[in-house]
Amino acid sequence: MAGDGSILVGKSPQKAGPPKPEVLTLKLANRHGLVAGATGTGKTVTLQVMAEGFSNAGVPVFAADVKGDLSGLAAAGESKPVFVKRAEELGIAYEPDRFPTVFWDLFGEQGHPIRCTVTEMGPLLLARLLELNDTQEGVLNIAFRVADENQWPVIDLKDLRALLAFCSENLKTISGTYGNVSAASVGAIQRQLLMLENQNADRFFGEPALNLEDFMRTDRDGRGFVNILAADKLMQRPRLYASFLLWMLSELFEQLPEVGDLEKPKLVFFFDEAHLLFNDAPKALLDAVEQVVRLIRSKGVGVYFVTQNPLDVPETVLGQLGNRVQHALRAFTPRDQRAVKAAAETFRQNPGFDVAEAITQLGVGEALVSFLEPKGTPSVVERALIAPPQGRVGPLTPAERADLIAKSPLRGKYDEAIDSESAYEMLAKRKNLDAAPAEAAQASEGGLGGLLGGIVGSVFGKPAAKAGRKAPQSLAEQVVSNAARSMARSVGTQVGNAILRNVLGGLMKR
Repeated sequence: MAGDGSILVGKSPQKAGPPKPEVLTLKLANRHGLVAGATGTGKTVTLQVMAEGFSNAGVPVFAADVKGDLSGLAAAGESKPVFVKRAEELGIAYEPDRFPTVFWDLFGEQGHPIRCTVTEMGPLLLARLLELNDTQEGVLNIAFRVADENQWPVIDLKDLRALLAFCSENLKTISGTYGNVSAASVGAIQRQLLMLENQNADRFFGEPALNLEDFMRTDRDGRGFVNILAADKLMQRPRLYASFLLWMLSELFEQLPEVGDLEKPKLVFFFDEAHLLFNDAPKALLDAVEQVVRLIRSKGVGVYFVTQNPLDVPETVLGQLGNRVQHALRAFTPRDQRAVKAAAETFRQNPGFDVAEAITQLGVGEALVSFLEPKGTPSVVERALIAPPQGRVGPLTPAERADLIAKSPLRGKYDEAIDSESAYEMLAKRKNLDAAPAEAAQASEGGLGGLLGGIVGSVFGKPAAKAGRKAPQSLAEQVVSNAARSMARSVGTQVGNAILRNVLGGLMKR
């Protein structure tokens, strides 16, 4: 029904007359929405139906594919008896179709790699990703400030490690300027970075960074591309998954211009497993999410949360979700019953049935729906049958996915990582420059020890040793001489390590 400015999601039976179409109005689709329900009740199919509707209307879509099932919309559906029967019940014709799709994967295995720079991620989201406490987050903020003031681009995790090492080596100076920075806090951040790298999360940080405009593309027929993020492996790292999605939302908010209310959104986001976005999130992050969700609709972006229970979403965010689809919830325990009651109270009540009771009785493919009406008010909740999807229900085969990736319009743009000069290289050069005077002194007059030895000789009035003989040293001379040799070894080790890193880095790039 895209031709009339709406998407058919399903139909609700009426006591008298034909079923009533339950449609999502495109002009109000940027007022956000919610798809909720217990596992196995049909949330993914509903998400697919809505994504197909947006695509047909020329609206690009981004969705995380947690189980792999959503990838099937890239292939034409099959005329299965259950779909044909459902279409007949709704009074519509079942027409299999396939939709333009681009696959993405943070790990670059099942789609185009997605990368962002550490600076773009920012200290707030990075602190949550690293599970830092307040003190450690403060140190991370100071490190970002140091990088900004010195114009050291922090692109990937090796840049961040180099920056933290610099802070550790200059604790006194940095603490005097920005506040206390302890070696223990820096070390804790470095250990968390190591854990992140062990989970292959370092692949996410780097260049070329994602251009969000590549999400907002249409094909030759004017249909919006469905951008599918392979999230089956990503879900094993829930904090990375949540941080990535929140980063994308914040980037869209910052980069897109104000456009007001359009006839249809510029992009629609589906956030599956939405509870992961809010679990254990600090108040500062929750406040930021609430602000972005409240304001991003004026940028032409619609946000749809997909989760098991509406209570997974904070009330301040839940109150902004005007378009709702509620699948069945289970109510076997007192806690479940309270959750069902709370979910029922979020709807505009229908005097024709008990909403709380209906939530527990819904079958697979049934849902309670309430979409915004033309004036922006939610409609009375109705019990509806969800329309069958036109694309395949179920995942693509690996061969089908590989073929679509090879034919992707973005092939080659993000596939190869780029290692630009950034904080790591700049700090390595800085170390070499700092070590150069000491290196020169060590090379002349027997090195740094010899230079200081000469100074010692002049201070204590000892003549230089004749050829073949070694002048005796007093106790004071021995102490200073030993200290000089220790300093020389330390400087030599630092210089050697810096050179080794540069040599090895050059070999690895070949």
